[in-house]
Amino acid sequence: MTFDRVAPEPATTGRGAAPVDRDGVVRRLRAAGCVFAEDEAELLLSNADTAADLDATVARRVAGEPLEYVLGWAEFAGRRFAIEPGVFVPRHRTEFLVKQAVALARDIAGGWAGRPSVPSMVVLDLCCGSGAIGAAVTAALSGDGTDVDLYATDIEPAAVRCARRNLAEVSGHVFHGDLFEPLPVTLRSRVRILAANVPYVPTAAIALMPPEARDHEARVTLDGGSDGLAVLRRVAATAPQWLAPGGHLLVETSERQAAEAADVMSGHGLAARIATSEEAASTVVIATASR
Repeated sequence: MTFDRVAPEPATTGRGAAPVDRDGVVRRLRAAGCVFAEDEAELLLSNADTAADLDATVARRVAGEPLEYVLGWAEFAGRRFAIEPGVFVPRHRTEFLVKQAVALARDIAGGWAGRPSVPSMVVLDLCCGSGAIGAAVTAALSGDGTDVDLYATDIEPAAVRCARRNLAEVSGHVFHGDLFEPLPVTLRSRVRILAANVPYVPTAAIALMPPEARDHEARVTLDGGSDGLAVLRRVAATAPQWLAPGGHLLVETSERQAAEAADVMSGHGLAARIATSEEAASTVVIATASR
């Protein structure tokens, strides 16, 4: 049995240039192993100004470059963030960390109700990458009417460039350097929410990661040392000097690493607990400074 079909409207590039072969783009992406070829094709079509631009971006994607680098942006927590090659691409599972951070910050702000003078909520985003975590937390709290003072650091120059673009809208302060080192000393004992999305992949396991990550993202954004906890240990050792009384440190880990990570934080005088989300496939260790 056969059916008559109405010919579809020809697909065009982002600004309505000459028609392009959408099905051909999908075939190229699918042949390269892109699981969501149709969705990616639509994004690439809408992001290209001309047919030549489209051909170039499809070629980059077919060669294995991460889609976010090709597009120049990544979607995270309902917002788009500028991204460039080499910068760590924010994962959707990390939105669970954002939700935990926002809930904790709201609890803190709730305790300030009725005070004649309410301080700013100091939020620190360590290993900030594109700045997506800090921006998402700040946007949620600002929507509540909370005054947020956001700081971020990263050791990668490309990440710092992206973060400065992405955090300009929320007046974030972005510093280039290793963890806490570039921060102004006036922040000591004032940080209420410290989000540290540190690298936590064991060195030997990097070779097992998808090629999009291991071949394109900067190694320093992935490599957590022999057991994946080397950077986390450094953060936990110094965080108590920067956290305000009752302030919280949040770090994403794998489920397998979580118990040891919590022990590390407890060893530095922080009260640690583990939060998990099966839906997001995410594990976050939350450590709180004594009051």
